[in-house]
Amino acid sequence: MSMRETAIAALHGRLQTALATRNPAPLILRGETVPQRLPPGGLVVIRDGETVEETAILSPLAWAIEHRAEVEVTAGGATPAVRNALLDALLVNIAAAITADRTFGGAVEWVQPGAPDFEDVEFEGAAAARTASVPVTLFFTVAGSPLA
Repeated sequence: MSMRETAIAALHGRLQTALATRNPAPLILRGETVPQRLPPGGLVVIRDGETVEETAILSPLAWAIEHRAEVEVTAGGATPAVRNALLDALLVNIAAAITADRTFGGAVEWVQPGAPDFEDVEFEGAAAARTASVPVTLFFTVAGSPLA
């Protein structure tokens, strides 16, 4: 398994574990389309993102990688206040899960969540929802090739 896949899988696993204790727990997916119905606990979708920087380290050859994944968080509710409260609680939980162990148990050298971008969305035949997209930067080093 590549270091990139290891890092993204560690992010997914960390969020699954941390958010499972919420009642109701959000649905946590990786790289999937948004389901037609929002679960009562919200929805978290991890997008693999892209590598934003590769820096060669010589002797022996290695690459310092900065990879940015996206964590999309969607909260539904009957009123804007309910949606905002659920979204805020999920974002606080996600930040706490990421910052509790910045190396994800050694899977990465450092992980840094960024500031979210917010958007109100509507689903056909359902109440509106509030979405936040959180960039999560994963820093790691690979030997030989950025593909490793």
